[in-house]
Amino acid sequence: MNTKLLALTIATTAFSFALRAQTKTTTSGDQSTTFGIRAGVNFTNITGKDYSDKDLDNKIKTGFNVGVNAEVPIAPDFYVQPGLLVSTKGAKNKADNDIKLNLTYLELPINLLYKPALGPGKLLLGVGPYVAYAIGGKYTDANGKKTDIKFENSISATEYLSGTLFIKHFDFGGNLLAGYEMSNNLSIQLNAQLGMTKINPKIEGVSNDHTKLKNTTFGVSLGYRFMQ
Repeated sequence: MNTKLLALTIATTAFSFALRAQTKTTTSGDQSTTFGIRAGVNFTNITGKDYSDKDLDNKIKTGFNVGVNAEVPIAPDFYVQPGLLVSTKGAKNKADNDIKLNLTYLELPINLLYKPALGPGKLLLGVGPYVAYAIGGKYTDANGKKTDIKFENSISATEYLSGTLFIKHFDFGGNLLAGYEMSNNLSIQLNAQLGMTKINPKIEGVSNDHTKLKNTTFGVSLGYRFMQ
C-alpha cells in the first residue's frame, strides 16, 4: 500500500470511528464534541541523506503553526482529536544560516487523546498520524536570493540539474503531544512530529539516487477550548 493510500485509509477510519462514537455520546448525553483553536512555534529540520548517500547536516529553523481542532469523545477520558493547521517547516544550512528552505503546509493531524483529570485541570497525552499538503515554499541562497519551490512527485534528470528545487506536495508521518488544559479552558502543549515519507521527488531513469528528505518537527503551542 503506498503512502497516500495508507494516509487516506487511516484518516477515513478515524473519522468514521469518531462519528460513530459521537452518535453514541450524543444519545447518552454524557459527553459532547468540543472545538478549539491552537497556535504555536515550530522548530523544524529536514533530515535524511543526500544524492550520494551522505547524512544531511542541516540546522533547525523556526516556524509556526495555527489552526483548529475538535475533540470527539469515544470513552471516559479518551477522545479522537482531528485538526486542521497551517504549519511552516524547513531547515537551515548548518555552515551558512543564510541558506534556508521554507515550506508551508496545510496539515491534518488525527490524534488519539488521553485526557484524565489532574488537579484543577486535565492532562493531555496524544498520539496519531498526520497528513500534510504543501501549499507553498521558497529557497533562499547564500546571496539572499529567494526562489519559489516547485512541487512534483517525479522529475526528469534535466529538471534535477536545472538548479530549481523540487519537493513533493504530500507529507505523512506521526504525532506525539503532551500538555495540560487548565480549568479556564486554556492549554499548553509540547508536540513532536516525525516524517515517515520522503518529500523529495523521484528522478526518472535514475536508479542510484539515495536522496531521502524527511520533515522532523517539535514545538510548543497554546490553545483554547470552547465548551458547550
